[in-house]
Amino acid sequence: MGLLSFSEVSVLLQKYRIPYCNQQLCATLDDALTFAKKAKFPLAMKVISQDIIHKSDAGGVVIGIANIGDLRNAYETMTLTLQKKFPAAKVEGILVQEMAEGTELIVGAKRDPTFGPVVLLGLGGIFVEVLKDVSFRVAPLTKTDAKAMIDELKAKKIFYGVRGKKPLNIDAVAAILASISDIMVKNNTIQEIDLNPVIADDKKAIAVDFRFIT
Repeated sequence: MGLLSFSEVSVLLQKYRIPYCNQQLCATLDDALTFAKKAKFPLAMKVISQDIIHKSDAGGVVIGIANIGDLRNAYETMTLTLQKKFPAAKVEGILVQEMAEGTELIVGAKRDPTFGPVVLLGLGGIFVEVLKDVSFRVAPLTKTDAKAMIDELKAKKIFYGVRGKKPLNIDAVAAILASISDIMVKNNTIQEIDLNPVIADDKKAIAVDFRFIT
């Protein structure tokens, strides 16, 4: 088993029309600064490397970057830290992306030996970690199936708006679920997909972090 590279995943996300935040994989500090001048702060930064698994613990993730100066400092600190801790690591680049606000969701899929490809949906944070609040469907699935997955969640009211908050964009979430199903059905080499998190609000749902296992 192995991980698809960032560029390979990006091709799949675009092909199957899965939205993701404005971002750029940067090879140098100048690349990051050029992107940041056109982007909307705050920004996040993370190392892309199959050799560095626990990125946060390794110093490979920085969030809440507020301005160009902070970006420069964060980039230089991260690259120096990673060079010391993982001198032999193969690094694809440093991903710089606009931070998204909204409700954290988890969308995933796995190839089950009995049922074949199975798609998963859950709310992020405590809902999945403590309450195990997730729903499943065997692929292929339609947007109607995807909406039914939402209604099976214990915390489904969050999708429809609670305590004065606007409802999430159900159609956008359902579209991502249907696309993940489509990827699994049409690409037999992919064993597992993890979009964690997907950030959703009343206007959109976008993938912020992603992992594809073959």
